[in-house]
Amino acid sequence: MEKIRYFDHAATTATKEEVLKEMLPYFSINYGNASSIYSIGRKSKKAIEEAREKVAKAINANNKEIYFTACGSESDNLAIKGVAYANKEKGNHIITTKIEHPAVLNTCKTLEKQGFKVTYLNVNKDGLISLDELTDSITDKTILISIMYANNEIGTLQPIKEIGAIAKAHNIYFHTDAVQAVGNVKIDVKEQNIDMLSMSAHKFYGPKGVGALYVKNGINFERIQDGGHQEKNKRAGTENVAGIVGIGKAIELSYANFEEYNKKLTMLRDYYISQVEQKIPNVQLNGHRTMRLPGNANISFKSIEGDALLLNLDSKGICASAGSACTSGSLNPSHVLIAIGLPHEIAQGSLRVTFGEENTKEDVDYLVENLVELVDNLRKK
Repeated sequence: MEKIRYFDHAATTATKEEVLKEMLPYFSINYGNASSIYSIGRKSKKAIEEAREKVAKAINANNKEIYFTACGSESDNLAIKGVAYANKEKGNHIITTKIEHPAVLNTCKTLEKQGFKVTYLNVNKDGLISLDELTDSITDKTILISIMYANNEIGTLQPIKEIGAIAKAHNIYFHTDAVQAVGNVKIDVKEQNIDMLSMSAHKFYGPKGVGALYVKNGINFERIQDGGHQEKNKRAGTENVAGIVGIGKAIELSYANFEEYNKKLTMLRDYYISQVEQKIPNVQLNGHRTMRLPGNANISFKSIEGDALLLNLDSKGICASAGSACTSGSLNPSHVLIAIGLPHEIAQGSLRVTFGEENTKEDVDYLVENLVELVDNLRKK
């Protein structure tokens, strides 16, 4: 089989060897339950607290403000439902956007069934919200604003600092799903007025099955999972010590090499976009051209089906995506692409390419070379 060329880092990344090395002892040597008081239990507890410190440092938070979860989706659920349930006497209104990840959209839909009111903000053709629309949507019942940092499909970066300032001025909690942003942008929760932030290790070369939620000290939120008293009585369940060690090491490595990594990804992204636009007619870049994740390029190829293109690319050893990995298998076009105004027939011909540290300029040339041939063949059918 040909070499696999992987261009789907927004879906997941390979766990780095350095991360795996730190995790391994907690499977079979330092395997103690962190709630136990004997020595191997205390070793696990210490490892968790060291990882908590690494996660907090990466986003300029306090150690006590970090809660470990199983994934970004759980972090989103805990943040949104936790604040909604704890503050329902103050108000029942939540503001989000039409282009959020399903973990946020479906959480909000569940809360609507329970009597909460949700405003779904529009976005423009680049995927950006209007700060004026956000401000106008605030009522005396608004308790939470939840807007993603970076879109998982089109890569657009929202004006997070400005959103945080608006929320702070109106005494409203601000949560951001930063699952795609962590490791790809510099985050400072204090400077950006972020009250809650979700992340997931497998998006930045850590293991699957572990995430984290930052919650600013003093914010009232309820647990949504019953059980023991782990994670300061906010997230019940025996801790995934190896996974937590993994997320700590992964985020530490991500920001240690941040500038060089993102410079490379930006170069690959811009080179790929320019090559596609030069060599393939009738294409359209989706999302903001510059205010986007360094490694994200979402392009619509008119007059083709995205799924057919993906299958043909797979036969060439190329891994890419038509959108979010959490909505693959759906026959409907991406809700994100529809929200930015694409007609269904163009939205269904979109390809998301997301670059990572192992990708090279030669890989991009191989991808573009095959796209030129495959798009032309598919348009002739």
